[in-house]
Amino acid sequence: MGVSHRNAPLEVREQLYLQDGHAAELAVELCGVVLSTCNRTEVYVRGSDPAAARAALEGRSGLELGDVLAVWEGDEAVEHLFRVAAGLDSLVPGEGEILGQVRQAYEAALAAGATDSVLNRLFEDALHAGKRVRTEARLAEMPESVATSAVDLAAKALGGLDGRRVLLFGAGKMSELSARSLQARGAEVVVASRTLESARELAGRVGGRAAPFDAVAVELIDADLVISATRCPYPILHAEAIQPRTKPLVLIDIAVPRDLDSAIGTLDGCTLYDIDELGEGLVGREEDVREAEQIVAEEARRFAEWRRERGAAPAIAALRRRAAEIRAEELARAEPRLSELSPRERKTVETLTSQIVNKLLHAPTVRAKEDGSEQLRDLFALRDDGE
Repeated sequence: MGVSHRNAPLEVREQLYLQDGHAAELAVELCGVVLSTCNRTEVYVRGSDPAAARAALEGRSGLELGDVLAVWEGDEAVEHLFRVAAGLDSLVPGEGEILGQVRQAYEAALAAGATDSVLNRLFEDALHAGKRVRTEARLAEMPESVATSAVDLAAKALGGLDGRRVLLFGAGKMSELSARSLQARGAEVVVASRTLESARELAGRVGGRAAPFDAVAVELIDADLVISATRCPYPILHAEAIQPRTKPLVLIDIAVPRDLDSAIGTLDGCTLYDIDELGEGLVGREEDVREAEQIVAEEARRFAEWRRERGAAPAIAALRRRAAEIRAEELARAEPRLSELSPRERKTVETLTSQIVNKLLHAPTVRAKEDGSEQLRDLFALRDDGE
């Protein structure tokens, strides 16, 4: 259950965004896994009341989510998670960051003791599906991340980036990806972060220059482009901080919650984009998408088979126990007639009866793994306590 760029506007998603610690807390509360990124906040739970998850999300955001809250159940939920891990449900299709984000969400829930064996297997298989898509499908050749897509958008808006001065807010992974892509296109990068030390570290790694946060107003004067990717829970740049422009300024906000005041977009000479404007779509990549979808479908079927086998295991064990009991009873009943047999002949009888039982049980066992255990229990009158 959750919201994403597909069904909820940015103003809703930023209200639902959860920092890592808060996501882990909610995972413990709901006994599941909570995935919260710039484009989605979703909870994956097993055997839980959907109303509880809805109430938890609405309570933490203060919103009535109504129709924007999507719900998947059973096999649809499995396939959805596998598509998310594979980058098929991303704003920028094929981006690779989501796989790491799914892994982090799962590992945080696992460390907090919020998962069970089925959820563990589900997420391990989802990560495997994502890895297969990254290594086997041509879809992975699409833009690596939202950061790369932001730089692509900036290049189009400015007619190229060579020699452009870029002010980059934030010193995290998204900022570093942006900075490296900008440097590769000939841009001059200035990094500003809430701590000057973090800005200097990133600037040193990417060959840029660091600026203290209180010097942002000065840096904006000569800037051609602003890309913001902090994890601040409130806007860090307001319209009042931008002086009248003598040259155009493009601003791209890839943070959730948003870093840049939406009023900036109304200023003369300023063009503001948010994260929802980065998607490139799938035009011309339909065959690559089908290739990735086939991998996801194959992995989802494998998980479904595991679930059926796991669900059938108690009934199969009960059937084999009952068959072993009947065989032992019949051998005991025949004991007077078997007493004159030599040890070798007796061993032959025991082996023969065991083989007959195993062959008779083979087909029901296979069918139970394929279709579930209920028919097996009914057909052989197996009790629910496994006897």
